[in-house]
Amino acid sequence: MIKGNALDFMQKLDFPIDAQKKLLDTLDIILQTSQYANTFCGALDYYDSVDFDFSKMLEDIKSLAESANICEYTAYMLLFICLAPKLHTRYKQKGISDAVFYDTMADLKYKLEECRLVHGKVGTFVASWYKGFFEMKIFALGRLQFEIKHTWFECTVDGVHIPKDKKVLSVHIPRTNTRLEHSLVIDSYKQAAEFFKEEFGDIIFICNSWLLYPWNRTVLKDGSNLAQFYDDFTIVSSGEYQNYSEVWRLFDCLYDDNPDNLPNDSSLRRAYIERIKSGQPIGHGTGVILFDK
Repeated sequence: MIKGNALDFMQKLDFPIDAQKKLLDTLDIILQTSQYANTFCGALDYYDSVDFDFSKMLEDIKSLAESANICEYTAYMLLFICLAPKLHTRYKQKGISDAVFYDTMADLKYKLEECRLVHGKVGTFVASWYKGFFEMKIFALGRLQFEIKHTWFECTVDGVHIPKDKKVLSVHIPRTNTRLEHSLVIDSYKQAAEFFKEEFGDIIFICNSWLLYPWNRTVLKDGSNLAQFYDDFTIVSSGEYQNYSEVWRLFDCLYDDNPDNLPNDSSLRRAYIERIKSGQPIGHGTGVILFDK
């Protein structure tokens, strides 16, 4: 039953065939040994308990992966795939459409591809990211994902004071391998305003991302998709990373201290390579949108 449900889910999300095989073969290793099967199924059942702790569940799966000599990234992905039917039931209980469920869970396919590019492994290396998904706090609505959060800062935007701990919608940009078309971005904001209308009066979007690092705007072409995304926000803060380890988000590979080994197939990538070569920092920014519904 577990294996059949996993296969159905992966096929529904159009996982690559070779990745499906790797995941199912790994699931067989787990289910064919009682010790591993008990731990894995126990983690699935734990999701239903009143004292559910996502971090503890990940620790259990990591220990299982070490004991079974399987890749922990693969084990995490299997956990999320096998938990998906339980999450789907919760969506149905909340009256949330299948379309939103599958659009949201498509993030697993995006992260799988990211993991293969960055680490050469089938799975996910950002397992903690999925806490918000299984706590039903993150939803994909159109091209973007949205998460209910509270501001950790205070600021004033267009004459409107935003206090600390204000409930807002945090914007995430999934790596779909498609262009960030501005019309689709605006449509996502509108979908989010409708989806969360019971939670909010006035909608405030925030985004904390490397994409909003102010230096980026100096190299983005006016009118480009990324420039339009950036320009929608009022940047209220920014910061710099201590090193270049975060460049995997742009380059889909780990940094090996040699910028010449980074792919240079886009103008933004080439600009980052030159910045790294000159010893300049890279960073992130936080932006705010006061959304007019």
